[in-house]
Amino acid sequence: MTMTGTEDLRALINRRMDYLQEMMESNMHLKAAENVTIQIASVSKFWSVLSEEDRDYIQAAQHAVEEKMEWKI
Repeated sequence: MTMTGTEDLRALINRRMDYLQEMMESNMHLKAAENVTIQIASVSKFWSVLSEEDRDYIQAAQHAVEEKMEWKI
């Protein structure tokens, strides 16, 4: 069974979003903001195909990085 290009892309996006979530939940953005910013950029480039939920999460993560806010979501 092979995945289609769309399924491959969705799997890639999901992996990147999962990693961003791990980074945010460990408050890595307070210690290594540049690494989190790179991860945000790696998933933001798929903005046109992201779900509204993923877009909201990315925007909240970006805000937390910029404002150096503890992540409590």
